Amino acid sequence: MISIDELDAALLELLTADPRAQIMDLAARLGVARNTVASRMRRLEETGVVSGYRPDIDLPTLGLPVLAFVGAETVQGRIKAVLEELRDVPEVLEAHTTTGREDLLIRIAAPSHEDLLHVLERILGIDGVAHTSTTLVLTTGIKYRTQPLIDHITHQAGHGRSAAGGQEER
Repeated sequence: MISIDELDAALLELLTADPRAQIMDLAARLGVARNTVASRMRRLEETGVVSGYRPDIDLPTLGLPVLAFVGAETVQGRIKAVLEELRDVPEVLEAHTTTGREDLLIRIAAPSHEDLLHVLERILGIDGVAHTSTTLVLTTGIKYRTQPLIDHITHQAGHGRSAAGGQEER
């Protein structure tokens, strides 16, 4: 685990808004030295806090306006095999193992309800899937985000240099 401070949080916020921002621009916007930004970015990448710089893709603009969450019950002992098969379904955006009645929560995007039905039939056809329950998304009131949580956990961390294990670098 790595501890982060308010400067790390501010850097992450800028990178989230503009993943292609240059180090010099980030340093100017944060009011710190270029080397500070470079070392912070390197530490965030090396520790796995930042695992990539991806564009925020608007699926409806690409012709995929139907978004659904599918809860799937699996046959006992088949979750890993089901997940492997789900990797081959391009409409599956993500899948999480969960507690409760359903073993998996799967997020799917499709161009139409008819196409969604075909995806659901494909999922039900996977050996080890016993039952599914589908919830259609009507609107997205809050898009996936991490910054409010990062700001919350760094609120009292200050603006100093942070290190793995919560110990200050010297």
